[in-house]
Amino acid sequence: MNELQKEIIQLREEKNAIILAHNYQPKEIQEIADFLGDSLELCNKAAEIDDKDIIVFCGVDFMAETAYMLNPEKTVLIPDIEAECPMAHMLTGEQVREAKSKYPDAAVCLYVNSLGEAKAESDILCTSGNVKKVVASIEQDTILFGPDTNLGEFVQPFTDKKIIPIPGDGHCYVHKLFHKEDIEDARKKYPGVDILIHPESNKEVQEMADYVLSTGGMLAHVRDSDEKEFVI
Repeated sequence: MNELQKEIIQLREEKNAIILAHNYQPKEIQEIADFLGDSLELCNKAAEIDDKDIIVFCGVDFMAETAYMLNPEKTVLIPDIEAECPMAHMLTGEQVREAKSKYPDAAVCLYVNSLGEAKAESDILCTSGNVKKVVASIEQDTILFGPDTNLGEFVQPFTDKKIIPIPGDGHCYVHKLFHKEDIEDARKKYPGVDILIHPESNKEVQEMADYVLSTGGMLAHVRDSDEKEFVI
């Protein structure tokens, strides 16, 4: 453990703080976090915190925002105020209201990777780990789903409900970088090795995967599998 990590741990104790970190964080951040997880796990953990004054959220803006919604009486800090999720910013509250006026009988299901102003207009939230269960729980036959179009396409085959993306082109720019050719190359380079893909990836990439899983699902799969190599 380096000196900076030791200083952070000391400050954490002095300030009665807790450090939550997303699985995407680098190793040195993970090493000093009190809790690691994906979006769902971190939201659940944030809701349970009752003995800390400060929540330090090592993630992007919408995650810290959600933690504050669940703990309005606490101070929630994000180490880098410019750490934004571009996809979350693709859907505004006004856009959700416009979609609701166009489809008044539809339910609004938003990915937790969305801004608070959009969440406030939704009926229910989901994560990549529980999206199938959440969609199945909705009574309406039509669902306005956003902001990630690919996640909506992922869940569509598992339901008879009509899913309408809002906005129509919402996406994670990182997961959009993966293409069919990348999976083909991975198959050639690592024959017989399971390929794990996140549902924020393009549909054609999802269809070529052995497993389509959330980040938490990927960790669980690797942990519980007897295999020794994986392509993620």
